[in-house]
Amino acid sequence: MLRIINSHTDPYFNIALEEYLLKNLSEECFMLWHSEPSVVIGKHQNALAEINYPYVLSKGIKVVRRISGGGTVFHGPGNLNFTFIRKGVPGKMIDFRKHTEPVIGFLNDLGIPARFEGKNDIRVNGLKVSGNAEHIFKNRVLHHGTLLVNAKLETLKEAIRVRPDRYTDKSIQSVRSHVANISEFTAEKIAFDQLMLRLGNHLESFFGKVEMYTLDDSDKEQINKLINEKYALWEWNYGYSPDYIFQGETEMEYGRVKLNLQVKNGRIASAVFSGADLPQYWHNLSRDMQGKYHQYEEIIKLLRNHKILQNRDTDLTDGLFPLFF
Repeated sequence: MLRIINSHTDPYFNIALEEYLLKNLSEECFMLWHSEPSVVIGKHQNALAEINYPYVLSKGIKVVRRISGGGTVFHGPGNLNFTFIRKGVPGKMIDFRKHTEPVIGFLNDLGIPARFEGKNDIRVNGLKVSGNAEHIFKNRVLHHGTLLVNAKLETLKEAIRVRPDRYTDKSIQSVRSHVANISEFTAEKIAFDQLMLRLGNHLESFFGKVEMYTLDDSDKEQINKLINEKYALWEWNYGYSPDYIFQGETEMEYGRVKLNLQVKNGRIASAVFSGADLPQYWHNLSRDMQGKYHQYEEIIKLLRNHKILQNRDTDLTDGLFPLFF
């Protein structure tokens, strides 16, 4: 068993690193890590339907699609992530209980009554403190999970707060759960770095013989290649979303404007504006939106081209945002 030493906090790097380890190392391994504020979505999810898009944009929060299924999670300060890559058992490759066992054991040793509950959660008194997901590659299983230590829960909730009924698709939708930090359940106040160290020591004891592995220049070169070709691209993080229909609306000085979008492979297949006495530029915009990405920067450019946003320094206001996203 290898213990991967990873001090990177860039979410693109960390999610790419997981795929690299899964597909390029032959040994089993585990890794503890944390990222800058970011929203990490499941492989089969509709990114825009899972996030508070204006909030994420305004805060500069990165959105990253991982290769495993499951729901959306928020990474950031106070959120400890763990990754296990192990050989699977034929006929029982997916096994959440097996892979959460050492983390639950660690929490129990701290006096926290953690249990495996739901489909893939670790919960304490019914509150979710860890979400988990898995992905199979050949005979290997990638299991990764979050552990809320002392995370900013309001930021978490705001980043993944969504407006229902705006997106219609066949994607895997997240199940929203009541969450809590494990710091709420310990009499002993443990600093984040100290808890990370103690969990690492616990996992070394659990797995037995463990060797430290530090990424070399060759590893980093291949990981960065994966970032540049996949994980930093809008086409993967947003455009990979299943086809969907979006319905937006907003109030303008001449009445209510509605928009119906059909989006395929991230591109707008059709755009229909409706409302009483719409100025002609909305119909012209509808024509020009076809074939473009359903993307903030793309929409801004089109609105400026049609003089709907007169000032080049102006972006989508709160009033226009609900019309397009």
